[in-house]
Amino acid sequence: MLTTALLAAGLVGAQGVAAQEKVDLDMTAQIRQEAFQRSQVMATLNHLTDVIGPRLTNSPSMAEANRWTRSKFTEWGLSNVHDEAVEDLGRGWAFTDASVEMLSPRAMPLHALPKAWTPGTTGAVEGEAVFAKIESKADLEKWKGKLKGKIVFTDELRPYKPNEKSDFSRHDHDSLEELLSYPLPKEREVDPAMMARFRARMELAPLLNQFLIDEGVVATVSISSWNDGIVRVMGGGSRKAGESVGVPSLVMMAEHYNTVMRALDRKEPVKLRLNVAARFLDEANQPGYNTIAEIPGTGPQKNEVVMLGAHMDSWHTGSGANDNGAGVAVMMEAMRILKTVGAKPNRTIRVALWTGEEQGLIGSQDYVGKHFGKFEEPKDPEQKALPAFFRQSKGKLIRGQDYGKVSAYFNLDNGSGKIRGVYAQENLAVAPIFEEWLKPWHDVGATIVTQRNTGSTDHVSFDAIGIPGFQFVQDQLDYFSHVHHTDLDVQDHAVADDLKQASAIVASFVYNTAMRPAKLPRKPFVEAK
Repeated sequence: MLTTALLAAGLVGAQGVAAQEKVDLDMTAQIRQEAFQRSQVMATLNHLTDVIGPRLTNSPSMAEANRWTRSKFTEWGLSNVHDEAVEDLGRGWAFTDASVEMLSPRAMPLHALPKAWTPGTTGAVEGEAVFAKIESKADLEKWKGKLKGKIVFTDELRPYKPNEKSDFSRHDHDSLEELLSYPLPKEREVDPAMMARFRARMELAPLLNQFLIDEGVVATVSISSWNDGIVRVMGGGSRKAGESVGVPSLVMMAEHYNTVMRALDRKEPVKLRLNVAARFLDEANQPGYNTIAEIPGTGPQKNEVVMLGAHMDSWHTGSGANDNGAGVAVMMEAMRILKTVGAKPNRTIRVALWTGEEQGLIGSQDYVGKHFGKFEEPKDPEQKALPAFFRQSKGKLIRGQDYGKVSAYFNLDNGSGKIRGVYAQENLAVAPIFEEWLKPWHDVGATIVTQRNTGSTDHVSFDAIGIPGFQFVQDQLDYFSHVHHTDLDVQDHAVADDLKQASAIVASFVYNTAMRPAKLPRKPFVEAK
């Protein structure tokens, strides 16, 4: 185990760890009983997914999720329940139906779903399919005047390749041992060619959207990135008011897409009929909301805070059950458990259900920036226009007044698989602490602390500014083979016992963090020069 390695290296004394980390086994037993015997985690997940449904950022369903989670927190007796606005997330969008039919060379229904933030059709429309790969400004000139009334297929045929790995997997001894190894990071360099390609795509996107409108294109269709009838679809067009949204844009299951492409390869005319009921809900950009609630601290460090959270937004085609309704249900259940067992934490325990994670961690970054700290904006307009990853420097960290009051943030966002341990994010000092906290959970499969970093989800917003932010190691199940950003992300793919286990472990980690005499240690933070 990692603790053993640290002890051998002389980084920490065994007696020191044992003396400092006194796990309250009576409270742990109460948490286990409530989580395993009287769980409400699946009832919460069911309402979020089967009743409310997918929760696209700034959609009516996301607003309903904000309202409903607030009502549950209030019902459970939590304090300071409220929403915090995240400004300028763009326009609301929703779709209710999409159908595609091949009329010739033979009749056939085709399975396709719209990209978020793209327009719908005005009823059923028909057009001839054509393959046009448009990847540059030169391609715009090449196809000018040739696409009026066409339904443009944008990707080449992709030969079917069977999956060589199991569709459903759990960690075993070997895979957990592998996670304990730490691959040395490579020196961070921004590839100039990669940056050039990114800039070119950014410049082309609005031009292409407007080109498709000007040319009278009926719709575009792209191929799902996954096989076996799964439609993996995210966004297109633009959610920002004032920007061109292009034409109706769909993603089609690979096997049906290839059927059309083979007909085109045979030079057979392919006529399609499609009907997409999708619409923008606002004329102007609107705020979104993070939902916040607390169990107030009662001890000397009551003004300090321990945070837990998960993103409540999802994509729009499934019901967002595993990405990330599962994480939301677990974090809500952890708060319910602690309140039900009468926990009186020393520090305040605060839960946050984020918006806009799928659009780039927007909700958590906004919250962290307002409350704890943020990097100064680059003065160079070109650098400012780039995502943070591509910027030459993060800039100076501007700390907020509450920067030093946060002990840690815990996140869950890798589906509904059970917790097998925790990523320490290169925080050597926290590893022996977490090892002690995990011991009461070895019998339900949670055993490892790895120094590896993982991303990219909302703990990164905290970790990036030097606040301890952690994501748990989870069994994958079929998260990366069936459900991630697909129309199969529904409740059937969530495992109830795994969510019960995760809820209990999260509750215990949060409680232990709230009760420690000192805040969790922070890893070294290197300031920008």
